[in-house]
Amino acid sequence: MELKHLRAFIVLAEELHFGRAAQRLSIVQPALSMQIKALEEELGVRLFDRDRHSVALSEVGRIFLPEARAALHQSARAVDIARASGRGEIGRIRIAFVSSVLPNVLPTLIRTLHVRFPRIEFELKDLPTPDQLAGLRNGLFDFGLVRLPILGAGIRTQVVLRESFVVALPADHALAARAALQPADLAEAPLFLLARRYAPGFYNELVAALDRHAVALQVAAELGEFTTMLALVSAGLGVGVLPSEAALALPPKVVARPLELGGHRAAIGLAWTELDTPIKNTVFGLLQELFPARPL
Repeated sequence: MELKHLRAFIVLAEELHFGRAAQRLSIVQPALSMQIKALEEELGVRLFDRDRHSVALSEVGRIFLPEARAALHQSARAVDIARASGRGEIGRIRIAFVSSVLPNVLPTLIRTLHVRFPRIEFELKDLPTPDQLAGLRNGLFDFGLVRLPILGAGIRTQVVLRESFVVALPADHALAARAALQPADLAEAPLFLLARRYAPGFYNELVAALDRHAVALQVAAELGEFTTMLALVSAGLGVGVLPSEAALALPPKVVARPLELGGHRAAIGLAWTELDTPIKNTVFGLLQELFPARPL
């Protein structure tokens, strides 16, 4: 069954006049008559009752009309979806992320994508960097927002965010009275850090930056989540060193003070393996626009 025959039937059913229907379809009247005849022969039914003076829908035609309209609508929708998919404007994108992107980077991306490409759906997963890298290699995610630098081959990255470091302190801690802290100020305090296995490159660079100040630090615990770290700080069990974006939502009775690390910054990177689908290229292009590539 040809779509043009369905379209001809619908227009003639609306006009009930071959001349006006042919004009709407931009064809000559004999061509319209041939299309209606071909459709009736294919279906084996009479769709119109017609004589020399009038055209009317038959009983079969009245029943068939809403179905024909639905079929034509569905065909137009299928064409639209196929074309939108080819342009990367429809589908599902899978993004894993670390906590530092929650305050700004991730909401900015989601909000902009929703406005520009409302038919793109999100699948979001909060995961540590090593788990993200494994998921990218195994095809579980399209993109990751990871802590840099990363270890291993097969993953491409670019920096989207740089963060300074802060120290999270109980509000009544003696160091809370200072505007900014030096590594030496932390020598006497039980210290919480993000564990190496959750972000090896991040951990190595942070420890190296602290070691350059030749201060013997008391690492009380290495933790898997900054939320856990902040809970322990709130309980008065120590102080925590964390990236500034991860400290934007502090629990009660916790304050944050800048940590002077001689220009050392934590880096968040966009990670991916292949840009092999239209939707990946759409999201990648938007990320490039929102967060232009920076040197590592």
